[in-house]
Amino acid sequence: MTGTSEGIDPITLEVVRNKLDTIAQEMEITLFKSSCSPIVKEGLDASASLFTLEGVTLAQACAVPIHLGTLIPAVKEMLRKFPPQSMQDGDIYLLNDPYHGGTHLPDVAVMMPVFHGGRPIALAATMTHHQDVGGMSAGSVPTNATEIHQEGLRLPVVRWARAGQFDETLTELLRLNVRMPDLFLGDLHAQIAAAKIGAIRLNDLATKYGGNAALAMFGALIDRAEEMTRAAIRRIPQGTYRFVDWLDNDGIDLDQRIRIEVAATVGDGEIHFDLTGTGPQVRGPVNCVPSGSLAAACFAVRAVTDPAIPNNGGCFRAISLTLPEGSLVNPQEPAPVNARTATIKRITGCMLSALAQALPDKVPAPAAGQLLVLAFGGAWEDGRPFVTAELIAGGSGAGSDRDGVDAIETDATNCMNLSAEAMEMEAPIRITRMALRTDSGGGGTFRGGLGLIKEFEILDKVKGPVSLSHRGERHFVAASGLAGGESGAKAHSEIIRGDGRREVISSKIVTDLKAGDRLLVETAGGGGWGPQLERAADAVALDDANGKVSQP
Repeated sequence: MTGTSEGIDPITLEVVRNKLDTIAQEMEITLFKSSCSPIVKEGLDASASLFTLEGVTLAQACAVPIHLGTLIPAVKEMLRKFPPQSMQDGDIYLLNDPYHGGTHLPDVAVMMPVFHGGRPIALAATMTHHQDVGGMSAGSVPTNATEIHQEGLRLPVVRWARAGQFDETLTELLRLNVRMPDLFLGDLHAQIAAAKIGAIRLNDLATKYGGNAALAMFGALIDRAEEMTRAAIRRIPQGTYRFVDWLDNDGIDLDQRIRIEVAATVGDGEIHFDLTGTGPQVRGPVNCVPSGSLAAACFAVRAVTDPAIPNNGGCFRAISLTLPEGSLVNPQEPAPVNARTATIKRITGCMLSALAQALPDKVPAPAAGQLLVLAFGGAWEDGRPFVTAELIAGGSGAGSDRDGVDAIETDATNCMNLSAEAMEMEAPIRITRMALRTDSGGGGTFRGGLGLIKEFEILDKVKGPVSLSHRGERHFVAASGLAGGESGAKAHSEIIRGDGRREVISSKIVTDLKAGDRLLVETAGGGGWGPQLERAADAVALDDANGKVSQP
């Protein structure tokens, strides 16, 4: 880091810290306001960060923790291939390949240098989950993929624009490899707009304080975050804490549960997560490249330390990982990885549940840990193609002093379901039902959060079959309770055909729907905390009045 932190006024430093957070948040808002696809506009599946020229996180938006964590190796890979001295103002870089710094193919990173006084001083980076990046199924999340080549367009770090001039050959290649090219390029340009906003605001900050002074303050903020994080970790009882949980299946071998084991060792101002007990890589797409476990660890450590600590790369210096090669969490190419969100969420949950043994009053019971991803693709009756997606959450786990939250994102994801209006505008699909799922929260002194019920009907406005990718979890392994609490309800999904036949989905499937078919999904509930018999009478009465539990 260029510059010196000596003599920096602490008040000025705090002002700059908040300004950096505001810049990242303005980038995030720009993503939402400028994007074309509903998964971003409605689902909020996009994120923004600022980085130093060394690839250290400088500031993060309040966004998707998986994105924020996986942008770290993405930026480092970009810097490895394109060092700062080779950059020009207006350069734009793309990356999505998991085996070259990415996470999974729909998540495309857009990165650009921030220049001040003719030299680069920082980097602006965004990541968006794109509605479709090609591959064997609409939406690019095929649960039956057995190699990454089936999952879509792969991009190592490539320079899309040089000094503001776009590579039109690359643009044409992008258009030809996705199902909805206008939507795809529209979202990419929204990412560029967000990065440009970050560059403008950061340049203004450097102009106000001076380039060298700004660099010095960046370094000071990162060092301060490291010191505060290590101090917070020292307040956690030292020792090794373990937790084991399971994924339903890999989408191929539907009856084979997949083990995830975390050993969290708390030392003197540092935490090491060892995933050696986790199962080997699998045939299906729930494999997770190392960036996913890093994102999980970053989230877990931030969750158990002081939220007042500046949210930057200094927080992550106290973290280390052991990820055995050839395992689920460090697969070998060309293993498929498009469903890695389910794995990252379970890894995060295991990390937090392990630390709950040291922090029983701080960490809640396991959450549903489920982000049900649905992708629909086909054509309207007039032949116009459509691809749309849905993101549906389950309940959070109860804590030692409160009930879990119903139908909320937890464990390193932070997205929203699509409204009925948004879904029905994008595709010939009607939302016929949406409700909280009675009795799905684990019982306890404090009740686990409820899951959600949602039903989709394919309308006769469709031309031909509609492709459905259903990427579920918690259909076979429930979220456990804590301190005597009960487990949450398992998830359940089924297809109700137009002739009345019912087909239960075993967690993951790629299939076709026809006009008149309905898809019914019921997400899992969070675990309860404490014995059910100790639940307060007024809380029981309120649950009954609100329909959150059924009549005995």
